[in-house]
Amino acid sequence: MYNTVSVLGANPVIRQLESVHLQRVVEIEIFYPSGLLGNEKLNLLLLNDGQDADGLDLKETLNNLYEDQKIEPVVVVAIKASADRLQEYGVAGVPDFAGRGGKAADYTRFITSELMPFIEKEAGMPFLGKRAFAGCSLGGLTAFDIVWKNDGFFDIAGVFSGSFWWRKKDLKDGYTDNDRIMHEVIRETENQPSVKFWLMTGTEDETADRNRNFIIDSIDDTIDIIKELTKKGYKRQDDIFYYEMVGGKHNVATWLKLFHHFYAGLLPEKRFCKRRYSS
Repeated sequence: MYNTVSVLGANPVIRQLESVHLQRVVEIEIFYPSGLLGNEKLNLLLLNDGQDADGLDLKETLNNLYEDQKIEPVVVVAIKASADRLQEYGVAGVPDFAGRGGKAADYTRFITSELMPFIEKEAGMPFLGKRAFAGCSLGGLTAFDIVWKNDGFFDIAGVFSGSFWWRKKDLKDGYTDNDRIMHEVIRETENQPSVKFWLMTGTEDETADRNRNFIIDSIDDTIDIIKELTKKGYKRQDDIFYYEMVGGKHNVATWLKLFHHFYAGLLPEKRFCKRRYSS
């Protein structure tokens, strides 16, 4: 008798999707797990700013995790941003003080009504595992917003150095912390979306310190997001993972160092499940 062992690997392909909502062609790079037997529980990860896939070493990172048997099979979809990124990204329905994010609602509709059905059909297997959406910087804020408002589609929001400073009022116009848009969205949401959160910041993400408390704004804004989440009833040990990287900067090189932790923490093999979301 012979035992069949499935050796997984990441197999990337490029696809172009004509979007009605965005009125443009969206290019995506899909990293399929090769070597499937057909009885695996398939997971899904959407990633904003897919043009950074090479910088984040997505293929090599996935192959290493598969080789070490640290993650379950996952289809990773890297969505490449357009030249209109500052309009398509943001918080849906609420442009910031400079008018950015005006097409964020259209981007959300693209994700839920165009991309998701396309990926489900393209994969040829149902996504019976976790469905995550992640991004870095403004792409992270956007992923968070979409997951928060669409828990029927997603289970996990992953945010690397998220732009949680996104605000309705400029600093020179009497800004207060209540003007931060995503924080307000969380407060005003009546229900508690059934999702979990993976958040990180770097201690050198920036130098700005609005309230002069000797903590950079990137960290303050993310910590305040966590505070809002805990007020809604989410638990740090069970629902929220937060990592503060000493020396971490606001760049791809920093985010690359943590991507394997993100994958392994969210989509582990069953033997690693007890360590999920520990902080």
